[in-house]
Amino acid sequence: MPPTPARCWRCWEPPSPSWVHWPPATPPTSSCPTCGATGWTRATRCGSTTAACPPPWSSPAPAAAPAPSCTPTGGNLPDVTARDFEKVDLSRFKWIHWEARNVAEQVEMIRRVERHNRSRGAGERVRISVEVEKPRQELLELLGLGEVVFISKDLAQHFGYSSAPEALRGLRSRVQPRATMICAWAEAGADAMGPDGEILHSDAFPPETVVDTLGAGDTFNAAVIFALSEGKSLQEALTFGCRIAGKKCGIQGFDGLV
Repeated sequence: MPPTPARCWRCWEPPSPSWVHWPPATPPTSSCPTCGATGWTRATRCGSTTAACPPPWSSPAPAAAPAPSCTPTGGNLPDVTARDFEKVDLSRFKWIHWEARNVAEQVEMIRRVERHNRSRGAGERVRISVEVEKPRQELLELLGLGEVVFISKDLAQHFGYSSAPEALRGLRSRVQPRATMICAWAEAGADAMGPDGEILHSDAFPPETVVDTLGAGDTFNAAVIFALSEGKSLQEALTFGCRIAGKKCGIQGFDGLV
């Protein structure tokens, strides 16, 4: 297995101009050329030195395989702020994903991407996706800001919905008119609703033996985003997400997932 690349602890970018691996090489000590943070690590946010956690707001284009899970070792690192995000060169990205956290900051970040998109041609625009997982009132604003909106089973049940199709229909008024909505429902698979309002479904693909489910939801999201970013149809992306999430549940961690 190749060594894990050193990356900026805040924005998850590798050192410039090339990847620096750690171990065995010593990570660089200069500041990150993308966001200006000082400190390179194999982890982000959680402080783990054994696994790499997903960045809170972006993934270099094209979307890549889901990041592995981690065990916190000393408290969370700070969330990315709108000020941090101002330093990001948006021309390097074709898709940015937000998991609803510090919403006031994230709204500012998304507005910046929207301004960027208005000044670019179709092929240069950055697609925006959001996930609202936790049923907290202050997080719901992000539902209306994504072109692709991931809704968790927990959030759906909080609103009283008993299935993914029911949740998609019930929450449709909270998203943009042309948004795509996606809701995974564990062993029941996942459903999606495109701009035309049609409900699409994919069955789950459970492994013969469930080994480790930690990170399966993030795996599903990443796989769907990857497929859509590669031009796949919504049905193809939904099925691909379920297949990869199922495969993840059959292995420990993420080694060998892709």
